[in-house]
Amino acid sequence: MRSIVLRNSVIGFTAGLLVAAFLLSASSRMRSNLAKRDSIAYWAAGKLLLQHQDPYDAVGVLRLERSEGYSEAKPLILRTPPWSIFMVAGLGLANAFTAWTFWIALLLASLIVSVRLCWRTYGEQRRLPAVFVMAAYLFAPVPACLVAGQMGLVLLLGIVLFFWLEQTRPMQAGAALLLPFAKPHLTALFWLILLVWIIDQKKGRIAAGFWLSLTAAICFPLLFDPAIFAHYRRMLVDAAVGHEFIPAFSGVVRMLFFRKMFWVQLIPLVVGLLWAVYFYRKHRSAWNWRQHGPALLIVSVVATPYAWLTDEAVVLPAILQAVMWVYLQRTRLWVRSKLIVGMFIALNALLLLILHAKVPFSTGIYFWSSLVWLAWYYYARSLRRDGQQAM
Repeated sequence: MRSIVLRNSVIGFTAGLLVAAFLLSASSRMRSNLAKRDSIAYWAAGKLLLQHQDPYDAVGVLRLERSEGYSEAKPLILRTPPWSIFMVAGLGLANAFTAWTFWIALLLASLIVSVRLCWRTYGEQRRLPAVFVMAAYLFAPVPACLVAGQMGLVLLLGIVLFFWLEQTRPMQAGAALLLPFAKPHLTALFWLILLVWIIDQKKGRIAAGFWLSLTAAICFPLLFDPAIFAHYRRMLVDAAVGHEFIPAFSGVVRMLFFRKMFWVQLIPLVVGLLWAVYFYRKHRSAWNWRQHGPALLIVSVVATPYAWLTDEAVVLPAILQAVMWVYLQRTRLWVRSKLIVGMFIALNALLLLILHAKVPFSTGIYFWSSLVWLAWYYYARSLRRDGQQAM
């Protein structure tokens, strides 16, 4: 046992040295690309907040971003609600490059912890198979999130922690929900069924954990900017999101056929909400968040009116759950099934190639990704069901 711990410590220390050496050798190139990362908006918001200024102020944000080489006319502004600012406020204590380094470290830590907890949740073997690791770290939204410096992996961590803690530590599980609540629209079906489940199953401790953490998260930015909610509302009005092209599935459908009708983007969400209610009623008597929660995540991301490829990192538990379903059936798969699984792998690889080619997320070229994850999840579930019937 001691030898295993020592070996893991040596590996971890060596990996840390290699990462540090890479950062030092590539620091000049990273600095030049810093202004192209979305994470610069987090740094600017944190900097303004700690200076008791409006973190959503377009003029102030643009001034800070220009000082780091940002050249676009329109600033990158944090669009998540005030209760999410606690996650990025600390970045304002450092310069932009150091803040980016710490942020990427946080994203990597969130990813590693999430993958390990997913394995302990869905893995049925003591040894971690290579296919599970590859599926986790090569899932296209994961590198996309790291490249952009977006917060999708932090949201993922909160969801995975909730799944892991819900049965044994309800207060802590409720508190963990504060992380994905930074973008509640992204997993709207999850939040709807969570509310129904809390009321239906009388899960007061989970609700208490969430509300206590949310209250603290709301009070924190108010200490620096008492008018922060008014500033946030003004930013949303000025941003005029309803007139923007959002490269989600619903956004592309709207752009192609209903360009001036923003309400069309809400139709998939309404359909998804109806499905979620049906899904909960069907499994109500044996509801289990670890088993049933991933389906809500998948359908939420397809139905949401506002999402980017980087946000889709939150469906990683569903992807890995499906991977294990297929992996456990691997010796009984027909050739056709293997070809279909290979097709899904190829589609993910195609997304990685487009990402490697640095095609901007705003082009809408990635809009079909959520449909691939949905198809993969339900196809894998059908293989699992067929395998159980065969046994």
